Amino acid sequence: MGKFSVLKLVVSVVVIMALGAAGGIVTITQITTWYAQLNKPFFNPPNSIFVPVWTFLYASMGVSFYLLWNSPVSYKKNRAMLFFVIQFLLNMAWSLIFFYFHETGWALAEILVMWLFILLTIVYSASVQKWAAWLLIPYLSWVCFAAILNFAIYVLN
Repeated sequence: MGKFSVLKLVVSVVVIMALGAAGGIVTITQITTWYAQLNKPFFNPPNSIFVPVWTFLYASMGVSFYLLWNSPVSYKKNRAMLFFVIQFLLNMAWSLIFFYFHETGWALAEILVMWLFILLTIVYSASVQKWAAWLLIPYLSWVCFAAILNFAIYVLN
């Protein structure tokens, strides 16, 4: 692990949270319109739960990215960071596919690919910096739940 860098930590957390919030802009406009009209399963959480959950998850992702970025250069670090970027882009794309384009089936397919890249990120991160991997476990868990919810919404609509 490299020397602690406040700047890298702040940049990592702020950039991840800002990009996550940007994805949320697409979501917010659809919550009270299109999404409200969908048939949802009994286990669909209240809308008020999503902002605090995603805030926590994006903050954890930011710290995870910092731990990777601040680690010594290696092939596994480069792979972990590449997979992190890919899964994060997929995370942002899911909001567009589901909430903007209203394509629940395509969103389901996409979230499964995202899940795979989160898992790859965790596996490679674990060999670079264990805490970077552990910090992504709640995110992977939430995406598992989100995939089940996405599937249920797809089937019900």
